[in-house]
Amino acid sequence: MIKRNGIIDELVPDCPIRNILARISDKWSLLVLYTLNQEPVMRFNTLQKNIPDISQKMLTVTLKTLEEDGFVKRKVYAEVPPKVEYSLTDRALSLLPCINILIDWAKENMEAIICDRKKSKKIKNGR
Repeated sequence: MIKRNGIIDELVPDCPIRNILARISDKWSLLVLYTLNQEPVMRFNTLQKNIPDISQKMLTVTLKTLEEDGFVKRKVYAEVPPKVEYSLTDRALSLLPCINILIDWAKENMEAIICDRKKSKKIKNGR
């Protein structure tokens, strides 16, 4: 069983692959990390504008989770209105080459994968 803010795996509780992938392979985490890498520092509204289909709530939850795991640094300024900036940590920066390889692989293979999905769907539908 996987929870959003914690990993519970009764079979293999200390498995690093399951533990880390469960946290960063959700719908938004890799996209947030990738987007934060576009500028050294980004504010919440700017980040949300760069990911237009993410809700405010999901962006907040994703940022908190990434902060808990040491991928995102949150800096709050004592101003009115409050100013909050997000940036990537060294840990996140060390993960980015892996993310970029995955993005490149996806770009190279997306057309073929979509074609295979369509073929599979036709076979399932008896066409």
